[in-house]
Amino acid sequence: MRIYREFRIEAAHRLPNAPDGHKCRRLHGHSFRIGVHVEGVPDEQSGWIMDFADIAATVNPLFEQLDHRYLNEITGLESPTSEMLARWIWVRLKPVLPGLAAIHVGETCTSGCRYEGELDRV
Repeated sequence: MRIYREFRIEAAHRLPNAPDGHKCRRLHGHSFRIGVHVEGVPDEQSGWIMDFADIAATVNPLFEQLDHRYLNEITGLESPTSEMLARWIWVRLKPVLPGLAAIHVGETCTSGCRYEGELDRV
């Protein structure tokens, strides 16, 4: 079973590796929606996999590094595509958030990335 908690950050970025003339090479911003998914078995006493407040307490310090920032200036996000942002978050949360199963980054209302750590399994 999976639970999730959604967070929102506002951030600017540009994609320097996009093709010449591509609109995403220019500086622009997004209202990112980031879902943190945790997998596990509900505890028999509490009925929870994890308290949503515990997810927030773990995630909030990390997201403070991203919110209202220029993502390209953050080490590891020099080319901050949705894919790279999802993996960057995963790498930092996996060691401290038991049961982390997926990171979902919604960049626009219709576009985003879901990362489940598959590159870390290679």
